[in-house]
Amino acid sequence: MPVTQADIDLAQRLADTAGAAIRPYFRREHGLEAKADASPVTLADKEAEAAMRRLIVAERPMDGIIGEEEAPREGSSGRTWVLDPIDGTRSFIVGRPIFGTLIALLEDGWPVLGIIDQPIIGERWLGVTGHRTLFNGQPVAARTCRELAQALLATTSPALFDDGQLHAFEHIDARVMSTVLGGDCYNYGLVASGHLDLVIEAGLQLHDFAALVPVVEGAGGVMCDWNGDPLHAASNGEVIAAGDPARVEEIVELMGCRGH
Repeated sequence: MPVTQADIDLAQRLADTAGAAIRPYFRREHGLEAKADASPVTLADKEAEAAMRRLIVAERPMDGIIGEEEAPREGSSGRTWVLDPIDGTRSFIVGRPIFGTLIALLEDGWPVLGIIDQPIIGERWLGVTGHRTLFNGQPVAARTCRELAQALLATTSPALFDDGQLHAFEHIDARVMSTVLGGDCYNYGLVASGHLDLVIEAGLQLHDFAALVPVVEGAGGVMCDWNGDPLHAASNGEVIAAGDPARVEEIVELMGCRGH
């Protein structure tokens, strides 16, 4: 079914709810712990996801939920909400306001609505399939990039690539104007707003990328895997976000990943 205004309103309320849970912990005691995979988690992560889940269960009891911090909740509607309460927890714990809350709605595994919310500085991107992406309520557009030599590239950290992925990434890194490290989901909002041209990452989970797809594509950009295929619930976590669709084929070919 198409995304409705009620869906959009609920997503906005979910972001508001998460922000209310996160802000009291920012640059204060946040109960930092290490998860089983050694990644950090805080009380803000846990409480924000729990608050969003409560709201979804109350208002959309037939919908599924996938979140970073709790077990999946099965649904029967064909719709699933995908939640990452703090994408960029490392930025959060050191007081850098470039993390974000990610909220996505999937229809049969395909992202149709996404929010990137930065609750400290009050920035929010909203993407809905078939509509222009909004930044704080105003439409935004990704920018054109005539050639890779003019492109600004971002990635969270090359250390997150395995050897083969790093080699592929380096083919692009060597050809762009400049590469920025760090930023997590915030980089994808900057692509949508026309400040960055390209993000390349690997090892992402569904909760890391689902919300980004409608945001980038609603601004005229493209998100795909390293083969150039569209992203969905079964994608392998290798992600390209390009503000200019004209550059995607060249990027995929340079990375040598067709059929990967």
